[in-house]
Amino acid sequence: MKRVDTILKEVLEKINPSKEEFTIIEISLGKFLGDIKKEIRKSKLNIDIFVGGSYAKNTLIRKNRYDIDIFLRFDQKHKKNLDGLSEKIMKKFENVLKVHGSRDYFRIGINPKVFFEIVPVLKVEKSENADNITDLSYMHVRYINKKIKSKKIFDEIRIAKAFCYANNCYGAESYINGFSGYGLELLIYHYGSFLQFIKKIVKSKKEEKIIIDIEKLHKNRQRILIDLNASKLHSPIILIDPTYKNRNALAALSKETFDKFKESCKKFLKSPSINSFKNQKIDFEHSKKFAEKKNYDFVLLKIKTSKAEGDVAGSKLIKFYRHLEKEISKFFEIKEGEFEYNEKKSAEVFFSGKSKKEILTKGPFIKDEKNVRNFKKKHKKTFVRKNHIYTKEKIDFSLKKFIEDWEKENKVKMKDMTIKRLEITSPSS
Repeated sequence: MKRVDTILKEVLEKINPSKEEFTIIEISLGKFLGDIKKEIRKSKLNIDIFVGGSYAKNTLIRKNRYDIDIFLRFDQKHKKNLDGLSEKIMKKFENVLKVHGSRDYFRIGINPKVFFEIVPVLKVEKSENADNITDLSYMHVRYINKKIKSKKIFDEIRIAKAFCYANNCYGAESYINGFSGYGLELLIYHYGSFLQFIKKIVKSKKEEKIIIDIEKLHKNRQRILIDLNASKLHSPIILIDPTYKNRNALAALSKETFDKFKESCKKFLKSPSINSFKNQKIDFEHSKKFAEKKNYDFVLLKIKTSKAEGDVAGSKLIKFYRHLEKEISKFFEIKEGEFEYNEKKSAEVFFSGKSKKEILTKGPFIKDEKNVRNFKKKHKKTFVRKNHIYTKEKIDFSLKKFIEDWEKENKVKMKDMTIKRLEITSPSS
């Protein structure tokens, strides 16, 4: 335990933003808030401003770049014109990037270290009246600031965030499907410390969901499983949002990310090391050597999208990666595959797999004469089984050749999926 305490103390020293960084944020924020308040007064609109996210909740960790959330709370009467009104205000500022999402928001680069994300939301008195999850942000900040007073808990939250961030499990975005900042804040508040949290994760049974209702908003576990919408129950952890009983604060957490996180927790508890808090990049060279040792095909790819960097680009890239994985799996048994987004407009992915040697392809219904003729033209050897025509195809091509041919045949599909480039590369390039 002494060793673990020493490691966590060292982690805290490394992840707490410096006084200089806080000063840069505070000065930049103060100036920007003054400027935007002027624009709001000119617009004569009833808009409240509040700063949200980790900065407002005192759970910020050191990063190369700080994204500070600023929310514009519009009156309900502006519900139908939220986008137009917020865009009119933001037009007065330079270097503004509009980011499309479930609700459009705006990003401004103040300097290389600080970005502001300006998010229009609606004022809601009751959580159930929220149109969008961002409408609850004000309540989330208020809840955390009301409940957490202990410096120790704030430190434990920062440690948990740093651990998740280093192990690529931090963020509710679709290309991560991990722990949101708010979700981690609630988890550490509930368990009391980072260590207690990861110990509970490691002890969790494989197919049993972890269910947490901090404010006891539901009668019992069974009521939660009955009352929540089915789409909110897919994640391995069901964490009832204390500000909204019908919301799972970790609904975005996927089983894949949870399992990866659980392995990272096991590794740290078994052999505590500060390396567990260092960003874990995929070792493509190691994966290639492992594939070669097992006599698997291995392909490393760089994919690039035309969409704006950030959540939108990441989401498009992971969607394409999953689609390509599905296409490959028709002909190869995929042994391993990984996706690494660079937070800009491209990602590196790899697949290793084993050829299926031969696949059975089902054709049209035997009475569908026209399509049966077309099927026979395409395939030399066919046979009938249960009123359908079939063919057996030999897989005599490599994974690399499959991807090269697939790209040539699917240019239109790639364009529709906003993929600009698909490049076969190597770990050393």
